[in-house]
Parts: sequence; C-alpha cells; structure tokens
Amino acid sequence: RTLETINDVSSDQSNTIFFPIPMDVLEAVKGYSEKLKKENKANGLIFRWIMKKIVKELIPYVIIVVVVFFIRTFIITPVRVYGSSMENTLKNNDILLLKKFDKKYDRYDVVVINHTNENYKTERIIKRVIALPGETIYVKNGKIYVNDKEISENYTKTITFDFDKVKLSDDEYFVMGDNRMNSEDSRSIGPVKKERILGT
Repeated sequence: RTLETINDVSSDQSNTIFFPIPMDVLEAVKGYSEKLKKENKANGLIFRWIMKKIVKELIPYVIIVVVVFFIRTFIITPVRVYGSSMENTLKNNDILLLKKFDKKYDRYDVVVINHTNENYKTERIIKRVIALPGETIYVKNGKIYVNDKEISENYTKTITFDFDKVKLSDDEYFVMGDNRMNSEDSRSIGPVKKERILGT
C-alpha cells in the first residue's frame, strides 16, 4: 500500500520509489469515509422526512383554498352594497351573499349585474327585476304596468316617473332600484341581458 509513486526516468533505466502508509492511517481514512456516507444517508432521510411533513401539513390548506375558490367562483360569494339605490331594502355597505348557481330569475328578485359605466369600467350594480323576457313594461301616472296589467310594489316608497312602453326580447330583463329617485337602472341604461346577471 503506497501513498505516492514517483517515477524517475533516465535514459537507460526507471527507478520507482514507494512511500508506505501506516495501517492505522488507512483505517482512519476508511472510517471517516464510512462516517461521511452514514451522515449523508441520515441527512437524506431527515430531508425527506421534513419534506413529507411539510407536504402533509400543507395539503389541508391547499384543499381549503381550492374549495373556497370553487365556492366563490361558481356557487356563492359575498357582495357589498354601494350607494342608496336600493334603500330602504338594502343600505350602503350592507353585505349580501350572491348565489351564482341559480340562473332562473323571477319578478321582484334582487340581482347583481355586471354593468359598464360611463367611464367604460365594469362594476357590479344591485337592482330588482321588474319585467321578464318577452314582456312589455311602462309607467303611467306613477304606476307600473307589465303586459298592460298593473303590478303591486310594497318595497318602494318613492315616486316612479312615467316612461313609454318597452318591449323586452327573449333574453332581456327590466330592472330598477327600490329608491327610484336615486337609481341608475333600466330606465337609463336599458334592458339587461341575461348573460350580464351574475346571480341573486
């Protein structure tokens, strides 16, 4: 067993010189090498254990995030009321739970609508459905007529100004705010397409 071999080559001969290494040194080197292997193996096991624990603890949170995202995107989501257009039914800063899964809208339903305002920005507005697809609506002497029949309203205490008859297509709804004196609704923005209604 040698530490190093030195070749001294002359023109006609080669001399090799051997340096012996004590056995205890070799054993020490071998032992240190084995120790490093064991430490590396132990470190690998520790790393895998830590990663497994982290993943195990993260899984419930990931599931919660996915479920919340799914619920808020497709089922139900909170919506804040801005302004006074739905008073006294709804007041400014009230919180509603918007149902997105129910796409059947009836008369008097309160709905949330995607509306593009005068600044070309999309905002959510909350209004009440007054007339349904295919119906006609008009106001005469402050009274609302749908298909030429007066409908009752017990949710508004404000005056509704007269307007001429409007005929709705098969996918349009006529919506108004309960506070008729301070509401931007179908009287000014026109009938609302069903695809713009987010839910009730």
